[in-house]
Amino acid sequence: MTVPPARHFVLGVDLDGVVADFARGLKPIAAEWLGVAEDTLTDEISYGFSEWGLEAVGGYDALHRFAVKERELFARLPPIAGAPAALRRLDTLPEIRIRIITHRLYIRWFHKEAIRQTTDWLERHGIPYWDLCFMRDKAAVGADLYLEDSPDNIRALRAGGHETIVVRNSTNQDLPGPGAASWDEIEALIRERVARWRDAL
Repeated sequence: MTVPPARHFVLGVDLDGVVADFARGLKPIAAEWLGVAEDTLTDEISYGFSEWGLEAVGGYDALHRFAVKERELFARLPPIAGAPAALRRLDTLPEIRIRIITHRLYIRWFHKEAIRQTTDWLERHGIPYWDLCFMRDKAAVGADLYLEDSPDNIRALRAGGHETIVVRNSTNQDLPGPGAASWDEIEALIRERVARWRDAL
């Protein structure tokens, strides 16, 4: 029988842009909101989606509120290809403790619904986790390794000495590695890091 380690390797996993395909899920809602054809909205977006011309209809905050409240965005996002299965494989490693960290409590007086949509989505897609943290300051959860796509969050985590894998998309191409564009690559980087952690025990 395998004896679990006395201390776990905590993997801090962002949701939107890392496990949930936020941009792909938001795009048809943005097209509806703007009254344009979906194929007129570029996939090469920066953080905040300024390329979609949202300022003409109240900006990103207005779209976000509509998407989450009226279209249940958090419950309907497609998963990023390979993410659920890779996390299930990683969850079988006795050392790993998956900690989901997301800043989804973005709309005042709507936290209960945002949390419900999130937990429903995680269950529907069979995504394993030990902890679910809704917080802006991701460093405060104390993970050994972070998966993140937001440029600002990546810079803040690294500035605080927190090892972070850049999950590559059009918003963060200028950031130095380690980084990966697919979950096959992400999983390989995590396994390599866990092996080094195990050897150091």
